[in-house]
Amino acid sequence: MKRLPPHLLVIFFLFGCGGGGGSSPMPEQVVIDNDNNYQGETCTDTSRTGMKKCDLKHDNIDRFYYVYIPNNLDSSKSIPVLFAFHGYGSSAIRHLNYTNYFPVADSNNFIVVYPQGATTATLSSHWNVGGWTVGSTTDDVDYLSSLIDWAYNEYKIDRDRVYSTGMSNGGFMSYHLACNLSYKIAAVASVTGSMTPQTYNGCSPSHPTAILQIHGTADGVVPYNGNSISRAIPTVMDYWKEYNACNQEIINTIEDVNGDGDGGFLYLYNQCLGDVNLRLYLMTNMGHTWPTNNGQNDIIAANEIWYFLKQYDVNGKIIP
Repeated sequence: MKRLPPHLLVIFFLFGCGGGGGSSPMPEQVVIDNDNNYQGETCTDTSRTGMKKCDLKHDNIDRFYYVYIPNNLDSSKSIPVLFAFHGYGSSAIRHLNYTNYFPVADSNNFIVVYPQGATTATLSSHWNVGGWTVGSTTDDVDYLSSLIDWAYNEYKIDRDRVYSTGMSNGGFMSYHLACNLSYKIAAVASVTGSMTPQTYNGCSPSHPTAILQIHGTADGVVPYNGNSISRAIPTVMDYWKEYNACNQEIINTIEDVNGDGDGGFLYLYNQCLGDVNLRLYLMTNMGHTWPTNNGQNDIIAANEIWYFLKQYDVNGKIIP
């Protein structure tokens, strides 16, 4: 993987990993078999058609999440589930409002779960991934493992097609699950996230894993070239390239669709174990943001993510 040229290096101070559209965080505040940490779930309808809010207690901590079930969900087909994680100091409701997964789910027969990160006395809403969250004692891996079991019990999801995505801290969490809950996670996508040293050093996946990363060269919150609490994106891609034993790298140009003078590069890593692939969308001069269809970006993250993830299950590339 080529490093950025010197004129694209960015200076950065990490104060938070907030949600889409900018770098300013906006804080907000079925019983599972054989899981004594997961208690008393109650789900209620919301004003948004197809979306429920579910409250529960895990490890004696009050938690909640939103789940979106398309009204045309076809139970005779494979039902994947997409977990979507918000950024540091952000919220599940904010994340679902800018990611725009709902129409994609309607067209592709999958369920979307938006969990809310825990808040502690010393940390804003977060996912415990090490790095700047190293003081957290929240067991998010066990919590999310329980949510996967819940989704299967409730909706008979395809257990081989559980996907993890996220923005910023949520992208870090997606990598953390690929490393620490690999047998339940088919593939992951990270937007402006990375791997902390703790995730990177302790990573122990159990199967070839498809990885998609979207990152901007001007990200001042999670820098492309890394720092003491965030691995450089080339280092992250090299890890998965080596783990998946990929043999081919192709670099394509991303067209300047919105006419702002900037495009980007798409790095493709092919010929990997299990016929999985890796993709890095490196967007020129994009900051710490979620690419949407508002005309400000050259790609639409939700579309690119689903197009990529849907090709894989825990066994590798899905054979039609």
